[in-house]
Formats: sequence, C-alpha cells, structure tokens
Amino acid sequence: MAKKILIAEDSSSIRKFITFSIKLMGYEPIPAEDGMDALEKLPKTKIDMLITDLNMPNIDGLRLIRAIRNDPEYKELPIIILSSLSTEDDIKAGLEAGANSYLIKPFNTKRIQYEITKYLS
Repeated sequence: MAKKILIAEDSSSIRKFITFSIKLMGYEPIPAEDGMDALEKLPKTKIDMLITDLNMPNIDGLRLIRAIRNDPEYKELPIIILSSLSTEDDIKAGLEAGANSYLIKPFNTKRIQYEITKYLS
C-alpha cells in the first residue's frame, strides 16, 4: 500500500506539480486547498507525511502544523514546509511550530523528492 502524503497548498498549479512529483515517486497524494481543508481530510485518511504552504486562507500553515502536533497520533508525523517566506524568522517560526524541514519556493523537484525520501524511505 502506497504511503499517503497530505499536500496543503492554496495555489492549484503548485499543488498539481507536487501531486505529480509524489505520484512519480510511488506515493499517494492527498491534495488540500488550505489548512482547513487539510484538517477536514486528516481524520478520514491515515497519512504518512504533510507538505504545507504557510500563506493560505482560512487556516495558515503554522496553525495547521500546531493543530496536527497537538494530536498525539501525529506527534511524529514528518512535516515539510514549502513556502515563499524566506527570512530567518519565517524559517525559525516554521521549525518551532513543529516542521521537520523548510523548503523555499521556487523549489526544484529533486530537492522535494530528496526531503520526502529522507522521511519515508
């Protein structure tokens, strides 16, 4: 059974690109349009990883990460932030919220595939 990766990204073009990359790796992508959509999908599917943007409507990435980390079932879930926010403070906030990795947009496919493999292989 393929491992499932929840993708919280409000840009449909970036979400499709990540979805395509994940499928190529043999994983099952679960796309979500924002943090709220991701939180609604979470109880319906056992996921193995979260990839999230930070700037999203409804529930942003930091609030999404904190909500997930507050659930004992997801304390160890690998979380990758994929964001255009690139200051040291942004990166620090993301990692302190509970992310395992922080990638800055624009990103290349090899880098995101490397990060996924690091946690799911």
